Amino acid sequence: MCGIFGCTSLREGVSRIIYDSLKKLEYRGYDSVGLATTYGGHIFVKKDQGRIEEVEGKLEISKLPGRCGIGHTRWATHGAPSKENAHPLTDCEGRIAVVHNGIIENYLELREKLASAGHKLRSRTDSEVIAHLAEEFLSRGLTIEEAVRHAALSLRGSYAFALISALHDDAIVCVRMESPLVIGISRDFVCCSSDVPALPPDVESVVIMNDGELAILTPQAVTIRDLGSGQQLPLKLLNKESIGGLVDKGGFAHYMIKEIREQPQVALNVISAPRAFILRLANELVKSDRVYLVGCGTSYHACIFGSYLLRLMADIDAHPVVASEFHDSCTRITPSTAVLAISQSGETADVLQVLRALQDKDVKLLALTNVMGSSITRLASLYVGLYAGPEMGVAATKTFIAQLLMLTRISIEAARIEGVNHDLTSSAERFLKSSAPLIEKAILVNELQTKDVAIDLASKTNAFFLARGINIVTALEGALKLKEISYIHAEGYPAGESKHGPIALVEEGYPCVFVCPRDETYNKIIGNIMEMKARGAFVVSCVEEGDKDVKEISDRTFVLPEIEPKQLTPVLHVIPLQLLAYYAALARGCDPDRPRNLAKSVTVT
Repeated sequence: MCGIFGCTSLREGVSRIIYDSLKKLEYRGYDSVGLATTYGGHIFVKKDQGRIEEVEGKLEISKLPGRCGIGHTRWATHGAPSKENAHPLTDCEGRIAVVHNGIIENYLELREKLASAGHKLRSRTDSEVIAHLAEEFLSRGLTIEEAVRHAALSLRGSYAFALISALHDDAIVCVRMESPLVIGISRDFVCCSSDVPALPPDVESVVIMNDGELAILTPQAVTIRDLGSGQQLPLKLLNKESIGGLVDKGGFAHYMIKEIREQPQVALNVISAPRAFILRLANELVKSDRVYLVGCGTSYHACIFGSYLLRLMADIDAHPVVASEFHDSCTRITPSTAVLAISQSGETADVLQVLRALQDKDVKLLALTNVMGSSITRLASLYVGLYAGPEMGVAATKTFIAQLLMLTRISIEAARIEGVNHDLTSSAERFLKSSAPLIEKAILVNELQTKDVAIDLASKTNAFFLARGINIVTALEGALKLKEISYIHAEGYPAGESKHGPIALVEEGYPCVFVCPRDETYNKIIGNIMEMKARGAFVVSCVEEGDKDVKEISDRTFVLPEIEPKQLTPVLHVIPLQLLAYYAALARGCDPDRPRNLAKSVTVT
């Protein structure tokens, strides 16, 4: 996730408007920033690594000349944070500049073709290909509008981008495909933005761009065209106030709920992520005689899930290990061992300690992280990004979903390399392709119900989260979320083990949350529910659509879409548990974004 903003105005000083709006978009990315304007037949670019105010202090990006420009605040997905990789990115001659949010799936293929045609690409980003493609089509005699349209049609993936040309001092061409982009119109200027809250206060009306649309912006006109046909489309103007009281956090009260609602887009990002690096990492896992997945907290729960999938789908000897316990629990380190470290921030001290301790040993160090350029990416020999965008809430939500989905992609590639479990991998791939709308449905269908259950839960001091099989991961994660932001003590536990001790705590009204997809554990977990009901438990169950048996014996239910394969049900069943934790925190008067005693990145061991 990155933030883009462009503005074309009747007056000078457009760079200040762009700068002020980029500050409002910094929640979308903050590892580098840049701005470009057109003036006197030239493009002026200033950019660097760092937060917006830091770069402004060094370069005074808000003082570039001109009436038309674009700006970008970056969350790195391709290429580490650096001046070279910061946007705007330009073509060979510096006559075109582009800012981009999203993922270009086929960028490696496009880079190769462009390089063969003589283009000089200077960054390590996927985004730079857009500028060079536009340059290529311009060289064939197309107008700027048609050059950009043909360039966009060459791309696969999710993207929103804005482009300016030295030959057109007052025009911005922008395109949307599965990444957000809105247009703001005022008396003196027209602008485009990744998000409504970044629009300047002078904006009077808004156009919400749809997927597959191209827009041409000038200070006094907006033209929308269909990307495929080039046909002009009607302009649908909205009054800015009619969109609702949108403020920072994208109109949400807290980052946590905003990030839960972003999970469908995260799913699109993960399934659109370039295959090359995922395939390379899967190859390293397949060549290993043993794989340890190492993480902490939520990332450790992802390690359990990933180990399960790698064993099941690809016949890989994979084991999850809590990072702080790695040296005590793991002794079989050989030259054929691989360690896959998982960390949202890439700065988790216990995980980094494992990698540093193994640096001098003959072992493969691999990583999954959401932060390019973090310490984990410098210690690992090979890493894959999570493509979730910045996660500001302390409680991990969208990055957990990204971890599950990326581990699924890795497991599918590993199974293909091994030539095993074809039906299972095909089923998993079908789920991945449909995961975004299914996640969206899981959120929308369960939001009101989770609010109601949260009110019942708010007065409690303890809760159990119980499941069997792969969904023990879901129970562990649901319990962690509840305890860390609502301060209700919660324990995730294998349902079959609950009668070996924990059931002693159950009394009238004791909350027991069960995860109950119709998989091979279904009949047994019904028995576990009955054990708790017999002792007066308040039973809340996550069930699949059409379920009657569990619904009948539960006090409350959250209903999830039924999917195959059942091994991937944690991706959906964790969602109502995230919502439940959020609304329980609100009901208890807790700030879900700032839980006590916790930090986003744990940098001490």
